[in-house]
Amino acid sequence: MPDHDYRPVIGLSLTIAAAVGTPRFYLEKEREVALSRKLFTAEPLIKEGLWIVTERGACPGHGLLHVEKVAVDSGALILIEEGGKAPDNRIRRLVLLAHLAGILHDIRRTEKEHAKKGAEEAERLLIAFPLRSDERVSITGAIRNHEAFRPCRATTGRAAQLLSDALYDADKFRWGPDNFTETLWAMLASQDIPPQTLLPRFFAGLEGIRKIRDSFRTPTGRDYGPDFINRGLTIGERLHAALTDL
Repeated sequence: MPDHDYRPVIGLSLTIAAAVGTPRFYLEKEREVALSRKLFTAEPLIKEGLWIVTERGACPGHGLLHVEKVAVDSGALILIEEGGKAPDNRIRRLVLLAHLAGILHDIRRTEKEHAKKGAEEAERLLIAFPLRSDERVSITGAIRNHEAFRPCRATTGRAAQLLSDALYDADKFRWGPDNFTETLWAMLASQDIPPQTLLPRFFAGLEGIRKIRDSFRTPTGRDYGPDFINRGLTIGERLHAALTDL
């Protein structure tokens, strides 16, 4: 249990985020997001994957909500990029792989080279799942490629590339409003760091977020990703001003 009370600053962040508004992606692609979430909730393999990461305490940095959102948005991006039509068995299978990649992508989050190590850990875990070898390779390749500001390793085939790009974009959507309403506080709480220590490093952190704006990989990500980032930056700037005045 952290010694510091994050509730006041979280409440402030949520108030600011509500004023900034919902990212366009969730308004204009509501149908695909809802379908991805429905598939995510109904799939027994997803329940098994969530149980694994929960039991292992594998999300201490960003939290379980983070990986669930990444998984659902990855699936939504697959649906959108595949034409937005009623998904056939092939597309549903690719959505499942995106969901599994999202669940496992941060399984080694607290370690250096967490994407590389996470891919290696996922490879070991997925042996027990009823997946083809090429499907396991696609999932682990996506996890290996999801870290920002790192070289992106080539994948084999269009489906594997789409899976890799969708995971990256869904993860970087979280650098928008979620960064200030959820992720930041989960990271501080996991290390019991007082909120006031943020202020001296705040603008450097915003600059890092700003660099993500041009890094999105799917056509949908390039369309909607900057909106996530711009809203996140606005929240961050307003939050910094409010904390400075306290």
